[in-house]
Amino acid sequence: MGAQPERTAIFEAVEAAVAELGESAMEVKRSQISWKAPRLFAALSLPLRVGRHWPEGALVLTFGLGRRLEHPRIFQAAEPYPGRWTHHVVLTCPGTWTER
Repeated sequence: MGAQPERTAIFEAVEAAVAELGESAMEVKRSQISWKAPRLFAALSLPLRVGRHWPEGALVLTFGLGRRLEHPRIFQAAEPYPGRWTHHVVLTCPGTWTER
């Protein structure tokens, strides 16, 4: 996730939250860190979208649900398969993803 302390803190907060959900397997790849149980349900990645001005040190949390979730923090939601929604949230500090 880079050598930025902001990103490390965000990763650690997400990792702790995922651990609270139960047993899962973390997979580290070149472009993202993902969690599976047994199917992929969440991933963290660098915000690399062209044309967007992301805050310094931000990460994108992507997570899947069986329904669309409406929330102001979700900048994009898509239904790649019927009944399978993928949501994207920009995280700028460890506590931002838990705000309601």
